[in-house]
Amino acid sequence: MLKSARKQEKDDEGRMPLLDHLRELRNRLLKAVLAIVVVMIVAAFYQKEIYEFLLAPIQESVGCKNGVVTTVDGKSCALLKTDTLIGPFTNALKVALMSGVLLATPVWLYQLWAFVAPGLHKGEKRYAYAFAVVGAPLFLAGGYLAYAILPQTAEIMLGFSPDDVQNQIGLDSYLDLLVRMVIVFGLAFELPLLLIALNMTGLITGKRMLGWWRGMIVGLTAFAAIATPGGEPISMLLLAGPLAVLYFIAVGFSLLNDKRRNRKNPDAELSDDEASDLDLTPEPVGSVENVSRPALPEQASGGADGSRSHRLNGYDDIT
Repeated sequence: MLKSARKQEKDDEGRMPLLDHLRELRNRLLKAVLAIVVVMIVAAFYQKEIYEFLLAPIQESVGCKNGVVTTVDGKSCALLKTDTLIGPFTNALKVALMSGVLLATPVWLYQLWAFVAPGLHKGEKRYAYAFAVVGAPLFLAGGYLAYAILPQTAEIMLGFSPDDVQNQIGLDSYLDLLVRMVIVFGLAFELPLLLIALNMTGLITGKRMLGWWRGMIVGLTAFAAIATPGGEPISMLLLAGPLAVLYFIAVGFSLLNDKRRNRKNPDAELSDDEASDLDLTPEPVGSVENVSRPALPEQASGGADGSRSHRLNGYDDIT
């Protein structure tokens, strides 16, 4: 039922009608969603352990314990709560969904890359598996970074609470924030793979990406400032620093890939607006060959000595 439409396509370059492209996209999406659903079902049986893992950062940093309203150092602590009847059920669904998206990362990343890969050359299609193998750890690393900086972010945000005020944090809002941070950080760590994919398809060269480094540093810093809820410099640098390193790794890979590609294309260094050099050196002319047959019909009536049997208006031939 989910057989790839490309397996029925005989074109070596992967060309197919628009409907086949849409059918292929549908099949890839169905496979990705199916993998996420399967992991969600498995995660439902380990809901207690997953909850403990997700709540550990905020409980250990600002969580209220034994009914007190302040931490050991006298700062305001936070109490997690649910205030609706269906709150526990919706929170359980959120936890299962986040677990499915994270743990099924290798599957849906491979399906995404497998849909794009046929646009590459035959020798470059083998990178589909490498994309999933590298992309999954990057996504998980970004998500774990969001999880790791959450305690510090919580302490800073609750530090604005007035004295003698108990902070009650809704479990649903906390999970929403955690899911949003994990997904945003995880996708941000996929930046180098996106740049490499654009380079492999020939849309962007490594030299051009290197020329963007100033703007990219500013853009990544601005993105980190927006993505981190606290907006404080330490969390911002913890996100912007790794993204900058990953960007330069992608630039280095793209430069090497361009160099490899240029070895096979002697005109690769030429600009689209630049004419190639032409060799205008004249070549020697070969020896003149005698014409065995008359060049014109009128010459066929000539005498044995080559003279004309008649002339027209004083000329030897008719033009």
